[in-house]
This record gives sequence, structure tokens and C-alpha cells, in this order.
Amino acid sequence: MKNTNFPDIKKPVSILNAAVFVAALGYFVDIYDLLLFGIVRTDSLKDLGITGDAIRNQGEYLISMQMFGMLSGGILWGILGDKKGRISVLFGSILIYSVANIANGMVTTVDGYAFWRLIAGIGLAGELGAGITLVTESLPKEKRGYGTMIVASVGVSGAVAAYFVYQIFQDWRLCYYAGGVLGILLLFLRISISESGMFKKVQESEEKKGDFLSLFTNKQRFTKYIQCILIGIPLWFLVGVLITFSPEFAKALGVQGFETIAAGKAIAWCYGGLVFGDIASGLLSQWLKSRKKVMYSFLIFNLVMIFVYLNAFGITASSFYTLCFMMGFSVGYWVLFVTIAAEQFGTNIRATVTTTVPNFVRGSLPLIILIYGFFRDTVFDGNILQSAMIVGSILSVISILALWKLKETFHTDLNYSEQESPAFL
Repeated sequence: MKNTNFPDIKKPVSILNAAVFVAALGYFVDIYDLLLFGIVRTDSLKDLGITGDAIRNQGEYLISMQMFGMLSGGILWGILGDKKGRISVLFGSILIYSVANIANGMVTTVDGYAFWRLIAGIGLAGELGAGITLVTESLPKEKRGYGTMIVASVGVSGAVAAYFVYQIFQDWRLCYYAGGVLGILLLFLRISISESGMFKKVQESEEKKGDFLSLFTNKQRFTKYIQCILIGIPLWFLVGVLITFSPEFAKALGVQGFETIAAGKAIAWCYGGLVFGDIASGLLSQWLKSRKKVMYSFLIFNLVMIFVYLNAFGITASSFYTLCFMMGFSVGYWVLFVTIAAEQFGTNIRATVTTTVPNFVRGSLPLIILIYGFFRDTVFDGNILQSAMIVGSILSVISILALWKLKETFHTDLNYSEQESPAFL
């Protein structure tokens, strides 16, 4: 694989530039919408006439539809990000998920709910990748870790905001409307940021841009791409299964007062921990001047917390929520995960990679749920604790092995473009 270097581009010194500010707010609204369904899942489905075990089954169906939307949207927005620009994708995705949010507040059937979660997923797929790509290309290499840390930590706090908005309104439909309005207001900030200088340079070159298939035509590039995806899988298993279905796990663990455990509150506690985890991992990465060392530490801590969570029999409800907070902290490597993906590839396919990688991780949730369901229903005869333990362990081991093969990228200069290889070699 050959790389084409471009002339140096003057980068702004300030960490708190307009790109970081808008990307952080965009990701805030993104996470608000993404996690809002988990918070209002039970009440919204009951309002639509769903009861009993069907709430869990229909909840899994709706989450899967949202994730399928993110999977397909990730490819679409990623390609557009390298062909048309990071800013156009950033605001295009915000517009779509804002409209879908408002539409979600108007649904009257589960199928209608599923359709608009699909559309919301497509919109949600573009914001993070475009924002992180823009930020990493707008800051010098010694400071870009701080920029992505700010984006991630501000962004994930959107889940906490979603919980408190629901506590205030006590109406799931109004919560969706609020998310839609926030997104539309954010569109007015478009005039305050300019396109990445690196993107402008690569646009003037003859390089092929946004070629998604090029990720599969070169063995080294393909392997690196898959590894970037695999290191993020444990995070979404934790959020999409262990936390989203926390009431079911609390019941299986015999948590004192498990009837009072609410998925929305568990998500808020988890993402509160994730905010601090993102800050800690970002600062540690800058201090140690290494992405991989910090990633290893968090992946191992995450596995430990999964074991603690699934063996916390008979604890109090407050202790259970504290565990949710610590679980969230343990997956605070999300900021590093996305930054590593951005730093592994050249400018001409960077947006494609940075957008598709986190969405493939999110989009893997339906498959994770299927695997988890197989162990739960076939192997362990309905035992959700043993099933989650096995799945969590497998995913953690895979992610650690994938990280081991990735190169350290802290000092990588991003001002280059990747040449296409003629064959899968």
C-alpha cells in the first residue's frame, strides 16, 4: 500500500474551535436520540398496547431496526463524507434524524415506530464519523486527542439529558419532539464552521475518494478495518444488552426492589459513567502518548465489570445503579476507539472509515442479540446471566486480540492519502 503525502496545511492551535464545538453539540443530540428509545422503551410500548414478554421482544425488534438503519446509513454517509465533504454530511445527518425524531413522537403502531427508528438510524449514522473526521483534521496531532475527548464527553452526556428530559415531561412523545427541535436549532450553526483543509487538498488531487470497496481489495487495509470494528464491539454489547435490559437482569439477580429498576435510569447512570470514562481515557492517552495502552486497560476493566455486574446477587437498587455507572466508566474508551479508526487511514477514505466503523459496531447489535438469544434459549435454558457472561467474555477476548494487531497511532501525521492496490494482496 502506498501513501501520497500532501503539502503541510496550517491547522488552528485552539482546541475549542468551531469544528469541535459544533461536532460536540451534534453528537450530544445524536446520543440523546440514540439512547432515548432505551429510556422510553417500556412506557412507549405500553402506550401502544404492548404488554408482558412482548415488551422485551418488540423492544429487541425496534432496536434492531434502528441499528440496521445505522449500518446502511454508515456506508452512505461515509462515502458522501469523502466525496462531498465532512460538513455536508454533518448537517445532512442532523436534519434527517431531527425529522425522524419528530415523526417518532407521532407514531400509533409498532410498525410505524419501527419505520421511523430505521430512518432515525440512517440519520444518526453520519454525525459522529463526520464530526470526528473534521476535528482530527482540524487540530495538530499533539492536540487532536483533546478535541475528540471533548466531542465524545459532551456527546455521551446527551443520554443523561434524555433521561432528565423524560423525568421532566413524563411523556415519551414530548421527549422525541424535544430532540427533533434541538437538532433543527443546531442546523443554524452551519455558517460558523469551514471545511477541513486536508479534505480541500485531497479534493484538488486525482485520488479516488470515498471508495468503500477499496477497504476490501487490499489485505492489509481490510484486516486493519475489521480490527477497528472489533475493538468496539464489547461497548455496544454492554449498552445494548446489559444496560438496556437492566430490569430483566436485576430481576434475575434478585436485586432488592428490582421492581423499581428502570432501564432509563440505568442508561443515565451508565452514560454518566461513560462521560467520566471518556475524559479519563482521553487525558490518559495524551499523558502516556499512546492510544493502545489505555485501550488495553479499559477493555480489561470492562470485562471485570461485566463479571461483577452479572454476579451482583441480592444487592440494593442503589448499589445496582452504582454498578451501571462503573460499567459506563469501563467503556469510556469510545473516544479512543473512534480516534484510532480516524488515525489508521488516509484522507481520501478517512470519513468513510470513521463513519462506517462505529456504525458497524452499533449495527452489530442485532447479531449480538441473536448470539445472546441462542445461548439464552438453547444452551442455558433461559438463564440470561450465564448467557451474558459467555457472550461478554467472547467479545472481550476478540477485541483484545484485534487491538494487539493494530499499530499505535498517537504520533501519526494524518496529512496523506491512500493509493488503491490492484488486488487483494
